[in-house]
Amino acid sequence: MTGPLSPMLLRLAEEGATGALLRDSGALYLADGVVVHAESPATPGIDVLLTAGGRLPVEVWQEAVDAAGARCRTARHLLEHRRISAAELEISHLGALYDAAFFVLAAGSGPTRFRHGVVHWFGPVRPVRVTEVERETRRRRGLLDALWPYPQLDTAPVVRRRAACLPPVPRRQRALLDLVDGVRTPSAIATVLGRPTFHALVDVRRLAAAGHCETPRRAAPPPGQGRPPGRAQEAASAPATADRAGYLPGPPDVGTLRRVLDALEARP
Repeated sequence: MTGPLSPMLLRLAEEGATGALLRDSGALYLADGVVVHAESPATPGIDVLLTAGGRLPVEVWQEAVDAAGARCRTARHLLEHRRISAAELEISHLGALYDAAFFVLAAGSGPTRFRHGVVHWFGPVRPVRVTEVERETRRRRGLLDALWPYPQLDTAPVVRRRAACLPPVPRRQRALLDLVDGVRTPSAIATVLGRPTFHALVDVRRLAAAGHCETPRRAAPPPGQGRPPGRAQEAASAPATADRAGYLPGPPDVGTLRRVLDALEARP
């Protein structure tokens, strides 16, 4: 049986702890043992998802932060002043939470520590059980592996391939491909687009599988032998220089909101 992604996180949940679980890759905020917020330098924050994503004008967001951020009631302020609907805020917040948690709970995220009593300035929206956060993180890892099992694509600059015969690119992926310059990572592209980083990872893996983005040659694991090595193991085992000639061809509740996110991620 697969063990927990973070034993400390499960213990904090059992204790009903309130505070912030901190790793090099970000933080999970708990209140009475459930996750109420998450953030990571690898993902756009809730501010970017709401403003760059076109759901809120920047000045409306800033007004809410100025008025209620110090009291950790930014979300409540947006709802009370009818700046955004409750359903839309929940979907955006849940997307930001799961997006950041994916990186916070990744292998090789550094030492884990906990600061008791810390409260996030955005304020609560809809809490999520720790077991649900871990389950969703595993599901996302599995989805990426099923699309194209090359996790080095998730953090490296995205490099576009130029070839005479390539399949057409769907409109959603075209917006991402237009920003590929050999310098931007999926995280940087997601921030420009105002989308969750995980959505960018899905698109990059699909584009790489279709031959539009470069993928270093590496043997995929044989069928039936489980998930490919984690990111830390990949880094240790991958060759120092890729064989560039060998690119492969190629009231809402959490359950309801997660199904909406699933449907968005499944779109080509």
